[in-house]
Amino acid sequence: MRAMLYFYKKIHNYAGKVLYINMLSMIIIGLLDGIGLLLLIPMITMTGFVNLDISGTSFAGVFEFLQKIPETIGLSGILVIYVLIVVAHNYLERQISIRNAIIQHGFFRHLRVKTYDAFLHANWNFFIKNRKSDLINFMTAEIARASAGTNSFLQFISSLIFTVIQIGLALWLSPTITGFVLLSGVFLVLMNRKFLKWSMELGKRNYDLGRSYLAGITDQINGIKDIKSNTLENSRMDWYQSITERMQNEQIQYTKLKTKSQMYYKIASAALIASFIFIAVNMFNAQVTQLMLIIVIFSRLWPRVAGIQGALEQLASTIPAFHAVIGIQTESQEAREFSSSKESSVEPMTIMEGLECKGVYFRYNTDQPVYALRNINLQISANQMTAVVGKSGVGKSTLIDLLMGLNQPEYGEIIVDGKPLSKENLVSFRKAVSYVPQDPFLFNASVRENLLLVHPDASEEELWEALEFSSAAEFVQKLPDGLDSVIGDRGIKLSGGERQRLVLARAILRKPSILVLDEATSALDSENETKIQQAIENLKGKMTIIVIAHRLSTIRKADQVVVLHEGEIIQKGGFSQLTEEKKSLFSNLVKNQLEVMS
Repeated sequence: MRAMLYFYKKIHNYAGKVLYINMLSMIIIGLLDGIGLLLLIPMITMTGFVNLDISGTSFAGVFEFLQKIPETIGLSGILVIYVLIVVAHNYLERQISIRNAIIQHGFFRHLRVKTYDAFLHANWNFFIKNRKSDLINFMTAEIARASAGTNSFLQFISSLIFTVIQIGLALWLSPTITGFVLLSGVFLVLMNRKFLKWSMELGKRNYDLGRSYLAGITDQINGIKDIKSNTLENSRMDWYQSITERMQNEQIQYTKLKTKSQMYYKIASAALIASFIFIAVNMFNAQVTQLMLIIVIFSRLWPRVAGIQGALEQLASTIPAFHAVIGIQTESQEAREFSSSKESSVEPMTIMEGLECKGVYFRYNTDQPVYALRNINLQISANQMTAVVGKSGVGKSTLIDLLMGLNQPEYGEIIVDGKPLSKENLVSFRKAVSYVPQDPFLFNASVRENLLLVHPDASEEELWEALEFSSAAEFVQKLPDGLDSVIGDRGIKLSGGERQRLVLARAILRKPSILVLDEATSALDSENETKIQQAIENLKGKMTIIVIAHRLSTIRKADQVVVLHEGEIIQKGGFSQLTEEKKSLFSNLVKNQLEVMS
């Protein structure tokens, strides 16, 4: 019931008056259907084949006016009225179907947009805690399943309104007989409650299977090179055969459950109708006219009641998906960084003095005692180059995430030009930062489209200027269509060095105050490393550059080198100064790299 109320509230909030116009139209259709049934009596009587006595019945007065009209005209009039009722009935039914489709697909889009907006504006910690494949699953399969529940809800409302009107008509004709049938109907509903519980359990299993399926597919497509190079095709195929077989079995199980409940319902309905006719004739002394109309009413009503049962089962099977979507929406909204409505109007910050970390502590899980960073005190001057070095896992990327405002310290502050970094200035600060990751990401589009993502109004001259700065102009000119060359999924048509330089060009095109390079040369050969290094030197003095360095040769000209070890800063200073500090961690790192190169 709570799920029904939630569906109603959400659809009411989305559709507004359209929902109630549809409900009113459903009521009119139910009334028209009832009038059409009542017209059967005078039509049959006027044919002369069967004489149905309506005197003394509840609706005798309704047709008194027909007795004053000649038989031929009266029959023609009733037939015309009947046809008009059928036309109006079908016209309204068509309009309701169209409006229901508008509500359903509109609500589907509303769920998608709301969920995606919540994802986009959630903080970085939200994405650390949730698997990428789970988020994709929510945006595709689970929202679609939740939307299917909207259709079931609208079908339920339609069947319920029709049922109530038809029962009202039957009560008017014969309260006693109708009361007996309603008691029978309550018995059927109670008998079928267990099918709703089974439907919910089945929906939960389908949700878990769908999430596992998408997670596995995402991992395997991302790692297809490893799969093929290690000849893992057979084991991956075995997994795929297994999970798709389970998914197939669950769908078959749902069909068995649905057809079983419908079979029980129809058999029980037939037995009850037979009992009803027997009792009505032998115990209630029902008139033929009343009995015939009530039989017609309930013969039309049973499928509708069965439809209510089917809609409830379908709705129950989608409730786990709906709860999951609402749960992830709530989680992401609670992790929201800032209001999207203000984002477009905020101007990028211009960094004049620099960044500072003051007594910063950070850990990913507050339930664990281990801190990823401890007591970080660091000054990064504007328009200078600062390099962060250290062994793998010491907290370099974590420090960068804090400096970019992706994560917030548990203790301490990040200071920007003398002011603490907070929600109030986060958007402005984030717009002043460009980030180049170790694994460059490019869209399956042209070079031009990938560049214009960060600066849609950039001119041709600005594009080439950014490419020149990043040492990428030469290879772009050699591409078949130059700037309009499509570079493939994640830039697969380019080499690693070319991808890295193109991402650097995109970062430069944004004209940031702060450029962050996260081990941007670690996977490159010496030639491409030299080109990236040259590009970075071209930018020195024009913006604040923060580099996570794997290869120490790339940071020889850094104004400041920060050495991290087990989450703490253990050394700070110039490259030459730190190299001369014998038996220090930095000098050992330099020595080890020189030995490897030799």
